[in-house]
Amino acid sequence: MDHIVTVQDAVTAFADWMEPTDAELDAIEAEMPLILADVEADIEALDVRIALLERTPNELDQRRVRRDRHRVLAERATLANRATSGEAA
Repeated sequence: MDHIVTVQDAVTAFADWMEPTDAELDAIEAEMPLILADVEADIEALDVRIALLERTPNELDQRRVRRDRHRVLAERATLANRATSGEAA
């Protein structure tokens, strides 16, 4: 006969040792500008797509999309440069 058992970690609230470490929180903090730029670019892209459901894209729409892509790429480059220079990892 097979016994059914529970997984203790799944039913128990998170223990102190399961919290993120200071190093992990620092890494998240260092990546926050990129995360925010990605979110803003996604929102902007969604706004443009919604607007384009009723009309064809114009130059302003294309500029908005390019500007947001460049903002995300700039944040990625900044983050990569900090990681390679040893400032954040």
